[in-house]
Amino acid sequence: MARQPSSPPPPVSEILRALQALATPRDLANLQRFGIAASQPLGVSMVNVQKVARQVGRDHRTAAALWATGIYEARLLAAHVDEPARVTPTQMDRWARDFDNWAVCDTLCFALFDRTPHAWGRVDAWASARPEFVRRAAFALMASLAVHDKVSPDDTYMARLPLIEQAADDSRDLVRKGVSWALRTTGRRSGVLHRAALAVARRLAASTDAGRRWVGRDAVRELTGPIVARQLQRRAAKKR
Repeated sequence: MARQPSSPPPPVSEILRALQALATPRDLANLQRFGIAASQPLGVSMVNVQKVARQVGRDHRTAAALWATGIYEARLLAAHVDEPARVTPTQMDRWARDFDNWAVCDTLCFALFDRTPHAWGRVDAWASARPEFVRRAAFALMASLAVHDKVSPDDTYMARLPLIEQAADDSRDLVRKGVSWALRTTGRRSGVLHRAALAVARRLAASTDAGRRWVGRDAVRELTGPIVARQLQRRAAKKR
């Protein structure tokens, strides 16, 4: 199903057949093993989803059609096929409302949404959302930006640390894990952000609320570890 650069993308029916041909019982069973309550799963590994994505190439309409199928792997594929420049805030909101498991949420944030010009606006909009996976998406998106964003200054991240602190008491485990992810990756970006994120983490770790305390301790453990120390040293050396 290899696509030539100048040719149109294959029809969605052909793409779905390509996914189905790569499905295995083992990969289907792995969804339960990793706590992924996927709707309409085929049982295709992420490696093979990405393989199909390379064959399809980038196409905004194809991504929308894949998303509309509701098939788990087709929605993962949409993250790798869509064109970030053509994604709108309305689309991001609509797709976020469709999230029904952490894997789709995180893949969309890590492979597509963080590359759009609307990413920070969605972090702000979703951070106080009630639906579980929309709120998780705010912090999965912030964590993804902390990894991939090469241009935003420290102040952009510093301004969102209060969102992390406010959401740390969410009683839902998957939201708390997203909050911790955002705090830990923010603290890895620079020395300035490391100090600020660690201060937040220590405040949370000292909380009487069990959820806030878990987020804080999880972040303190990583941010005071040797791996982060070496990473920050390397980044500081590059700036000299």
